[in-house]
Amino acid sequence: MNAVASHRFHPTILREYDIRGIVGQTLFEADARALGCAFAAKLLAEGGENRTVCVGRDGRVSSPALEAALVSGLRETGTDVTRVGVGPTPMLYFAVKALKAAGGIMVTGSHNPPEHNGFKMLFAARTLYGDDIKDLGKIAAGGEFPRGFGKVSDIDIRERYVARVASDYREGRELKVAWDAGNGSAGEIMARLTQMLPGNHILLNEKIDGTFPVHHPDPTVPENLRQLQDTVTREGCDLGIAFDGDGDRIGVVDDTGVILWGDQLLVLLAEEVLAERPGATIIADVKASQVLFDEVARSGGRPLMWKTGHSLIKAKMAEIGAPLAGEMSGHIFFADRYYGFDDALYAAVRILNFAGRLTEPLSVARARLPQVINTPEIRFACSDVRKFAVVSEVAGRLAYAGAAVETVDGVRVKTTDGWWLLRASNTQAVLVARCESSTSTGLERLKRDLADQLMASGIDFPAF
Repeated sequence: MNAVASHRFHPTILREYDIRGIVGQTLFEADARALGCAFAAKLLAEGGENRTVCVGRDGRVSSPALEAALVSGLRETGTDVTRVGVGPTPMLYFAVKALKAAGGIMVTGSHNPPEHNGFKMLFAARTLYGDDIKDLGKIAAGGEFPRGFGKVSDIDIRERYVARVASDYREGRELKVAWDAGNGSAGEIMARLTQMLPGNHILLNEKIDGTFPVHHPDPTVPENLRQLQDTVTREGCDLGIAFDGDGDRIGVVDDTGVILWGDQLLVLLAEEVLAERPGATIIADVKASQVLFDEVARSGGRPLMWKTGHSLIKAKMAEIGAPLAGEMSGHIFFADRYYGFDDALYAAVRILNFAGRLTEPLSVARARLPQVINTPEIRFACSDVRKFAVVSEVAGRLAYAGAAVETVDGVRVKTTDGWWLLRASNTQAVLVARCESSTSTGLERLKRDLADQLMASGIDFPAF
């Protein structure tokens, strides 16, 4: 095979948090090979003697070919590759830690449609995102790669990974749990994990199948949880747990089949962490309910609102030493007794610990949380050129009016009715909005305030 020359990626696939595209349209095996070369060059440029990179993949039809091309690119730069096989993305993260590798690359399309695929990347000390991903594009375009012939080895890390995840289970009342992997890459690990846990476990869609024949593996979409909800209520389960396509995001339903969203899960999980670490900082993204921030403060913690994006959250956790963080999207990050990355299987164990200590159903614990009314995440088209300018215009008008505004990621406006959010997506040509109030009339006023601001910037918005 000829050495890789300069290579240009399709401009749409270099995203804020990862590399993602449509296989055969914007993403090709040549991209995977060039990425391997560019990743190795960046790793070498940042110094260090360690030149071993772990590589994993999900169960998508396109993943074996992309993984083979990626490994080829890494090898021809003199980088040694440890292949960890098919599994969830957090298993790849774990492998980098456990094997003391210099970095890792996961071939995965995450929760995207079957024809999509991509790559999530990390160095030993940090996740690559933002400018790091732009750098990879520049390195590939320059074509100045190290040359060599790296070794390739295969290692089965599954048993070690499952044992580590299960090791933080704490005995409580025995639970009956339904689990749904959505035919994603967490399926086999989910099956192995439940064999190590006490209780009664009902497994759904645990066979890895990259065509996702039953439902799409995205637990933030309610229709994707219907099978799990039906199973929980029909079988009398204490709760149900679902994973996304690569096992780094979690969905949970209580014993009545009601969905617990990411911010509600974080409130419950924070109780245990704060009991052992009073005063600790708990991080959540700007889309999270005000209930979360208020409840963390009430429990003696320090709530911190931060930017949306799993890579951004992980970086902030490491910077300030926070033990727990989460996003509305279902990414839950534990540095308390764990590694600080988003691992839905590990989060599931910690949720079982919480539920197992309860003397009441999970639905009762959920119902104790302050009740609010909110819109779903509203997404509407706005060009990449315009979207950030719109947010800036809105922020300027609100500042002039003396509004209570948080600008850590877009604008989040707090009023006597509640709050509303407007931010520009980092990955799509869209604006994202959300509103929350304690009353339906208050919610309508917030929606009108948001609509007025959008109209003032000449933006058409959908009915919501």
